[in-house]
Amino acid sequence: MKKIALPATGMFDVEGEGLELEGEIRAGDGSAAQMNAKQSLIRLATTAALTNEADVHTLEGAVEARGDAVDVAFLVLAAKLGLTRENLQRTHPPRASIPYEPGRGFSASANLDGGQLCLAVKGAPEVVLNMCEGLDEGWALRQIADMATEGRRVLAVAEGVLANHLDGIRTEDLRGLRLLGFAGLVDPLRSEAAGAVAQARAAGIDVRMITGDHPETALAIARQLDPSWSPTTALTGGDLERLEGEARQRAIQGAAVFARVEPAQKLDIVTELQKAGHFVAVTGDGVNDAPALNAADVGIAMGAGGTDVARAASDLIITDDNFASIVAGVEEGRAAYDNIRKIVWLLISTAISEVVLFLLALAFNTPMPLTAVQILWLNLVAEGIQDVALAFEGREPGAMSRKPRSPREPIFDRQMIEQCVSMGLYVGVLSFALFEWLRGPQGYAVDAARNLTLLFLVSFNNVHVLNCRSETRSFFNIPIRSNRFLIASIIGAQAVHIVAMHVPLLQGVLGLAPVSLAEWSGVVGLALTTLIVGETYKLLRARPLAAQRTVGSPRNLQV
Repeated sequence: MKKIALPATGMFDVEGEGLELEGEIRAGDGSAAQMNAKQSLIRLATTAALTNEADVHTLEGAVEARGDAVDVAFLVLAAKLGLTRENLQRTHPPRASIPYEPGRGFSASANLDGGQLCLAVKGAPEVVLNMCEGLDEGWALRQIADMATEGRRVLAVAEGVLANHLDGIRTEDLRGLRLLGFAGLVDPLRSEAAGAVAQARAAGIDVRMITGDHPETALAIARQLDPSWSPTTALTGGDLERLEGEARQRAIQGAAVFARVEPAQKLDIVTELQKAGHFVAVTGDGVNDAPALNAADVGIAMGAGGTDVARAASDLIITDDNFASIVAGVEEGRAAYDNIRKIVWLLISTAISEVVLFLLALAFNTPMPLTAVQILWLNLVAEGIQDVALAFEGREPGAMSRKPRSPREPIFDRQMIEQCVSMGLYVGVLSFALFEWLRGPQGYAVDAARNLTLLFLVSFNNVHVLNCRSETRSFFNIPIRSNRFLIASIIGAQAVHIVAMHVPLLQGVLGLAPVSLAEWSGVVGLALTTLIVGETYKLLRARPLAAQRTVGSPRNLQV
């Protein structure tokens, strides 16, 4: 609670932050509140504390609060004026109440006060003002506009007298009330919120704000979040009620800020955006957010301050209630997806090379280039470590400047198919040519040719994994030390194969034998040519395709 506007005595500033129960209340010019103003402040605080469902108490020197933030703020204001809800309820016993609901826009309570039933009402200004009489309407509208433009959440407080009946508060009882004043609340943005919103928008995530607050309050907060956003108008719940058909759809799709929105309308907004082809995520913490959370493609509940209903209706729970955590999760998700693609590229391209090798052997009716146990060795031992190591690759630079991918986009997209097939064909043909060249012009026996062909494929896997560290960046631009596990896996796989070539037991099982330095150098040199193939593909195809996926303007949505 930062500002109080009283009809007769003007504007007052409330000192203190958060749950601080002590703090001066000073007039707008900085002077102490005069006696008549103080009595009016006490009356407003008393009324707001009576129609209140929160609880604020001190336990072992620490202030603890439970309930809605607005209710808590009013109880903190009351405490600064020496009032407590418990004492007020003893002196003003409650007899009937109307709890706050977003669809209603207000809460009310009937309490005994000196032998009569008094009404206490607080809620949205436009709702409460309709219940009041004797208003200076121009003054009231100016106070609301001034507070809202500063990004404050504005609440009106009013009081009245209830006829002597105890069967509840009826609609007709909420007439002829007296406005006690307005309260301007500030829910300060987290220091990282603005940066997180800017990062989300840069990543192609279109952030929409849906709130029950005044339109000017919502617009002011939106501008604080991202000055470049600069929405000029807010679409209100009243606007949505008046619009129909295509006009309503266009308004929802074009609006960045929604204000004075009821829970059912929030659900409508989500479903309309989904119909337009957007992938929608919704954040929320209250019971009334549950329908929208449940309908969203991804429902994200606030875990620290949210309700159990909101958490149950969601797909994800953010334990620190921080929007920046959602953006960080998006970044981590993109990094994980990139690494999955790298692993797929490695495994599928090596599998294609083996298939091509054996298809060529069948087509030309030659001896099989590898035995069954050699294939098993190649797949399980010689290349069984690098794919795991690729999962430890760091984030791709620029991952958060790419457009969000469609949920329907397959992992085997055009780029994946091209890079797997091109590398698989190249290595398959090259390994078959090596096998036949060794058997033919070089006069090697079949077993000796298989020994060198297997060594070539092991070396190819160890070289090709360097290609797979990025689908767009050159291998030469990625620091070797950035993934030491990968380097260790390459050395380990090569070392295991070297040991197998020199251990008699493994030699007999796998059909291996030591090779000369010249043979080793030739095979490794041949394997290194796969770097040239990978670099050429990245230069000619992968980088142009990646440029097309860079964000030009936000398309998908984070509501």
